[in-house]
Amino acid sequence: MLITFEGIDGAGKSTQIRKLQKLLAEKQCETIVLREPGGTEIAEKIRQILLESRHDITPVGELLLFSASRAELVQQVILPAIAEGKTVILDRFFDSTTAYQGYGRGLDAEMLQSIIRLSTFSLHPDITFYLDISPENAMLRKFSEKSLPLALEENELDRMERSGSDFYQRVRKGYHRIIEGEKNRFVVLDALDNPEKLHKEIVASLGERFPAFSGLRTP
Repeated sequence: MLITFEGIDGAGKSTQIRKLQKLLAEKQCETIVLREPGGTEIAEKIRQILLESRHDITPVGELLLFSASRAELVQQVILPAIAEGKTVILDRFFDSTTAYQGYGRGLDAEMLQSIIRLSTFSLHPDITFYLDISPENAMLRKFSEKSLPLALEENELDRMERSGSDFYQRVRKGYHRIIEGEKNRFVVLDALDNPEKLHKEIVASLGERFPAFSGLRTP
């Protein structure tokens, strides 16, 4: 089974993934948690290029790097784990590509989907949790525990985050359009809600949709 989490940077995906991973481990559900880009030695090196580089990368180059990382992760880790009956929790998948490189960067939709099919081996998530938050609130959350004003914090931003507010507005709108086309797969959550409330909603959604999780309960 493949569970994915989506949302712009600062939505709180990592927090919810950790909570779900902990609960499933307590219930002795064999689970593997992965992130994109990353998850293999090659994919982690690509992640460094994509997020830590101070060099400009063209939109098409960015798309191909993300896709190369994904192809390695899917073929080497995700597909074997699913074949062994494990539950895979993935922080970002191809919806991020559609939202970021498609809607955000403006790349051609047909080309984008062709590359996505190739890099995912046509694998689709069983369920996707989307944590919705505005770019403004996401940035405020990112620096909520820091003392310097946002204008002085550029060195704290990765390469994608330096793309600016307008870019993230397009990405967020892109996610909303994706969800409109696949309402049955997505569970939309308000990222500003209390983390414990969000965790309960995630667990409840899994229990309602999948018999294997019907007995899953939060503490």
